[in-house]
Amino acid sequence: MQSVLIIDRVSEKFLEGLASKGFNIDYRPGLDKKEVLEVIGNYNILVFRGRLKIDREIITAGEKLKVLARYGIGLDNVDVDYAVKRGIAVVNAPNASCVSVAELTIGFIIMLFRNLYEYINLVKLGKWPKGMFIGSELYGKKIGVIGFGRIGSRVARYAKAFKMDVLVYDLRDVSRDVEEIGGRQIDLYELLKQSDVITLHVPLTPLTYHMIDDDELSLIRDGAILINTSRGEVINTRALIRHIDRLGGVALDVLEQEPPRDELFRRLIEHPKVIVTPHIGAETRESMDRIAEELLNNILDAVKWL
Repeated sequence: MQSVLIIDRVSEKFLEGLASKGFNIDYRPGLDKKEVLEVIGNYNILVFRGRLKIDREIITAGEKLKVLARYGIGLDNVDVDYAVKRGIAVVNAPNASCVSVAELTIGFIIMLFRNLYEYINLVKLGKWPKGMFIGSELYGKKIGVIGFGRIGSRVARYAKAFKMDVLVYDLRDVSRDVEEIGGRQIDLYELLKQSDVITLHVPLTPLTYHMIDDDELSLIRDGAILINTSRGEVINTRALIRHIDRLGGVALDVLEQEPPRDELFRRLIEHPKVIVTPHIGAETRESMDRIAEELLNNILDAVKWL
């Protein structure tokens, strides 16, 4: 019987699925790194989210580990190469949260275009600020989608439903797929110059680390909005703060430091043009259920080959 340590919150459906397949489950969400190191040697499978770095120290301590299972999409908090060299399978659920993240992105666009955060907050404070802000329609605006993968392509299709003009940048040639939805693939700098909305949907790699820095931000037109629901490190936070006053708004579901502790991030969060949510892109019931199903199947497939 395979023993499973789960160190982050997961759905009941996932726990029930593991139990039905005969796994011995130890559900201990919230364990810190020290606590994980103390017990990981007793388990065959580790299930986690993005809270802790699953680094060489943890992987080495897991003498019996056979599978590392990321409850979600991103693997940037895992030393995948080291795990594979030690004969440990690394699995995730890359498809499960695409709808939820894409819908959150569209929600951010509407919030920023219509100044909804400010209006809602002022009304809660007892004010009636009708006419204080004049919003914008999505109709006819240019949206620049950086990264045309599972999530970015869905955002593009949703944006097209609002009759937005879709521009796409991707390292790959995805021009045929983009043209099928009525969009255009162009280079990054042209996308930054032309777009009214720029939204990031890329994995964190050496190529995408701080891909939006001073040079890139300087190309963005005054009044444009910037959205990041991918990984915080894709944007240089210090550079963003230097440019933020001339932007129309910024919506971030991810930060370079999560949770934020340093003054730099407090300045960012407290800026009146900024909306920050605590990495909730996948936090829907439907997404959690899909993650449970997809990850369970991937764990079962991995175990078969070990």
